[in-house]
Amino acid sequence: MARPNPLSGRQPQEKRMTGRVTQREHTQAPAPAEFDRLIHERMRLGIVSALAANESLSFHDLKKLLATTDGNLSVHARKLEDAKYIVCEKYFEGRLPKTVYRLSSAGRHALEIYLDQMEALIDSMRAR
Repeated sequence: MARPNPLSGRQPQEKRMTGRVTQREHTQAPAPAEFDRLIHERMRLGIVSALAANESLSFHDLKKLLATTDGNLSVHARKLEDAKYIVCEKYFEGRLPKTVYRLSSAGRHALEIYLDQMEALIDSMRAR
């Protein structure tokens, strides 16, 4: 049995002695479009999904919802903020600092594309 091509991930075609192609041993579904690596990471996907389901969430609410640490949430939220996927608003409530996040239109669009790509991948796997 022939080995798959490491560059394409596809199985090679089986050939007769005449050199003509008969049929493929195994066919593989076409590779899905490249996922948005920024959203594909578990914690950032959680942040974006939570904000898509809510108008806004405080840092404390996100931390509790995602069961993570201050530092972990800060790092991932900053990456999403730098990409303009989320908007961060900081202010004081009395004497206490408060940070609130909301999903930007660019973030909502990126999430919709990501979900469409995931659905296409799931559909292609079920069709096998």
